Amino acid sequence: MILIGLGANLPDGLGRPPEQVIEAAIKAIDRLPGVTVGARSRLWRSAPVPAGSDQPWFINAVITVERTFEDDVRPGAVKLLWALHGIEAAFGRVRRERWGARVLDLDLLAFGDRVAAPDWPGGPELPHPRLAARAFVLRPLAEVAPGWRHPGTGATVTEMIAALDPAQICEPA
Repeated sequence: MILIGLGANLPDGLGRPPEQVIEAAIKAIDRLPGVTVGARSRLWRSAPVPAGSDQPWFINAVITVERTFEDDVRPGAVKLLWALHGIEAAFGRVRRERWGARVLDLDLLAFGDRVAAPDWPGGPELPHPRLAARAFVLRPLAEVAPGWRHPGTGATVTEMIAALDPAQICEPA
């Protein structure tokens, strides 16, 4: 199972609000060659991270996808990550600052049970290195893959949620 996190807190170039941007992005992912969207969480609303930012709150979701392209983690994960970055760019995402406001953020959270360091050009770290510390990822992830375990640590989604900082605000949108 591949897990993708989606987030947005700015309207896109067409003036669509973040909720509609997320819905449109899911459709764009489903149109990628060799990719089929499976389960999807409801939309969640979360405060920006790090806390104290003056930017708008985010709308988040997590989806599962199945793939029919290369099974090897390196070309498969890299190919998917580049495709996700292409979708972000098509929606108007410009990477200016880390943790800044954005039209669309697509994160490759996990690629099956693979654990990989970014030791090849353009390769992602798998699973996503901050997945276990983010309520806006774990709460929607619990909806689409409640039995998922972090392949590196073995922690369940429930255990990771229990370990979250309670100050993180993430609620159904």
